[in-house]
Amino acid sequence: LSPADEVSAIVIDVGSYSCKAGYAGDDTPKCVFPSVVGSIEQTGDTDEAKPEKEADSGSDPKNGSKPMDVDKAKTKRKFYLGQEFEFRRDHMEVISPLKDGTVIDWEVVDNIWNHAFRRRLLINPEEHPMLIAEPSTNSGQQREKAAELMFEKYKVPALFLAKNAVLTSFASGRATSLVVDCGGGSTVVSAVHDGYVLQKSAATSPIGGEFLTDCMMKSLESKGVVIRPKYSFKKKEVSPGDYKVVDLDFPNTTDSYRLYCMRAIASDIKESVCRVPDTPFDEVAYANVPTTSYELPDGQTIEVGADRFKIPDILFNPYLSQTIPGIDGFGDSTSIRGLPRMVLDSVNRCDVDIRKELLSNILLSGGSSSILQIKERLEKEVLEESPQNARVKVLASGSSMERRFSKTYRVFGLEGAFLHLSGRSSKCGSPKQSTRSMAFPISRGNAHEMVQHAA
Repeated sequence: LSPADEVSAIVIDVGSYSCKAGYAGDDTPKCVFPSVVGSIEQTGDTDEAKPEKEADSGSDPKNGSKPMDVDKAKTKRKFYLGQEFEFRRDHMEVISPLKDGTVIDWEVVDNIWNHAFRRRLLINPEEHPMLIAEPSTNSGQQREKAAELMFEKYKVPALFLAKNAVLTSFASGRATSLVVDCGGGSTVVSAVHDGYVLQKSAATSPIGGEFLTDCMMKSLESKGVVIRPKYSFKKKEVSPGDYKVVDLDFPNTTDSYRLYCMRAIASDIKESVCRVPDTPFDEVAYANVPTTSYELPDGQTIEVGADRFKIPDILFNPYLSQTIPGIDGFGDSTSIRGLPRMVLDSVNRCDVDIRKELLSNILLSGGSSSILQIKERLEKEVLEESPQNARVKVLASGSSMERRFSKTYRVFGLEGAFLHLSGRSSKCGSPKQSTRSMAFPISRGNAHEMVQHAA
């Protein structure tokens, strides 16, 4: 058995779209569930009104409770995660703990971690070292809060906060690469050199998978397509093989939950029919493109034509979002760049000596990188704008599963109180590519030093 098998280190990654958690050394996470949660404001100081993470406040009625304590009891939030979140509930709001890749609600993140540990992995976090995947642009304050929660609440024996880009690079067997992370909430391009992220190279864009989903939904709505959430109807059989759709009325359903359910359907449409065009999208050239059929949950069949090329091309040409009714486009902002421009800007911010190596090791990761033809299109456009003697190579796993989970894919290794990162590929296992020397010990005693070191 390897050291990782003996101690069972846990890897957890809370992204904008989903939370991934599992055992270090496994090819894929053990559990994947939405990183958004359902929240209901509870009245009264009951155990049911408390989040998963909270214990009884222990207030003693004999001592007399202050009016302020009563007010606080009325503001308790009950969270629903994983499968519990999928069921419609009256007055349940959908909350995301992240905004632009930064945690804005640590109470929700705490509940997500607790759900992953206690309900999904069924482990005691006190017995497992932790590796947390964090954004490449994460601040020191965010790291301190994460370390504080892990050590003081979950009492983990060891902790390592690893940059997303570094994990992606190691998983592919490279210590130096340019990582293009197309996530749900944003797209981040960052250079990794000898196992460390070059912070000055980071280029970010607010255009991610969720924005493309919104574009698809608004475009369909502008064409008269009605997307019905699954909870809002039922099918009644009127004759063998013939069903009638009956609308259901749930007046207490929140707008945020209704929108979440509609986005889930639009996201499936996007993933099923979209592909990146070989050349920049043009309305005239793609006007007569063959359509693709898609059956909605309520039984109606829609035809998707030029939109299946136009929506993905927003990653390359953000100004296209301005042409979609109801979308607040980014095209009027000069700071929003397409993927090829982000790649070149990131490379140009790095030292001249490593630019060629970065261009020949461009790694695609994230859920949105699974769109068909994105690898070929990106390689083509970057090559056109690169120096003549540059060798441009965009690398992406043939498995969409590996692209989605590249940050946690085959990250393993642990010895005593030292958490190490390495990859199981032949390159990373060789002496020249070993990443074992890049690790350092982390424990409760030197958590602050760890945060400073990572910064």
